[in-house]
Amino acid sequence: MAAIIEVENLRKSYGSAVAVDGISFTVQAGECFGLLGPNGAGKTTTIRMLYGFTPRESGRLRLFGTDCDGAWRSIKAKIGVCQQEDNLDPDLSVRQNLETFAAYFNIPSNLVNDRVMSLLQFTALEGREHANVMELSGGLKRRLVLARALLNEPQLLILDEPTSGLDPQSRHQLWSRLDDLKQRGLTTLLTTHYMDEAQRLCDRLIIMDQGKILIEGAPLDLIQEHVGKSVIEVIAPCSELRQVLKEKGVAYEDVGQRLIIYSNDGESLYRDLLGEHCREGCMLRPATLEDVFLRLTGRELRE
Repeated sequence: MAAIIEVENLRKSYGSAVAVDGISFTVQAGECFGLLGPNGAGKTTTIRMLYGFTPRESGRLRLFGTDCDGAWRSIKAKIGVCQQEDNLDPDLSVRQNLETFAAYFNIPSNLVNDRVMSLLQFTALEGREHANVMELSGGLKRRLVLARALLNEPQLLILDEPTSGLDPQSRHQLWSRLDDLKQRGLTTLLTTHYMDEAQRLCDRLIIMDQGKILIEGAPLDLIQEHVGKSVIEVIAPCSELRQVLKEKGVAYEDVGQRLIIYSNDGESLYRDLLGEHCREGCMLRPATLEDVFLRLTGRELRE
């Protein structure tokens, strides 16, 4: 399988602040690849370097098998970008926003109408083509931004927090469209703060923090490796419970009024703890990618 993105020792600083600190990864054709991390981890800087918006300080960057230096014009023609902000033209209708954007790619006029109508249908916006974008809900705007990113029929789609701020119904609508694109073989790079979204959509992902890559792999593999199959949450744990867990060699996090216990044998451990050590409340649940994220990047608030 050919690599669509090849990143080697990519670095970017702003003065004395290092935003991206020598990261390396590849994205294969047809993959949905996730780029995760807390605020300030370097995700946005990384993707801006990938589509040529921010110049890199050092490192090697190849897209579609081509070194990016001196080839950005041809490379950008193959990329669609769904930015975090809804930077649509408020003075234009839904259809006019798409037609205007099509002109930037010199799409022949005889193809524009068919392509616009096809994308309006794909994003379920065909009944809104003459509406002003200011009349649209947040979910409809995000679908329009996705349609716009697909106008040039890209080989690589970059999605920067595509469902941020959307209600559950709108998120699932957008996920359905992204599933369709994945089935068509479109390569996708996704950044998101929703771990359930990354776990559902991504074939592989990296988690970054402070400009460095902490881990890389398939979501389920990372969950098994760093957390296990199950998580037990204990409310108001007694001091004896901590000692029991240490004696059993069970991994856990102490977050004050709760213990987060990680286990591959959660049901058996849950039964052992339930009677004597879970007096206030005890919950057994499957481990998730969010558990991995919090365990690696911490639980403190970020600026």
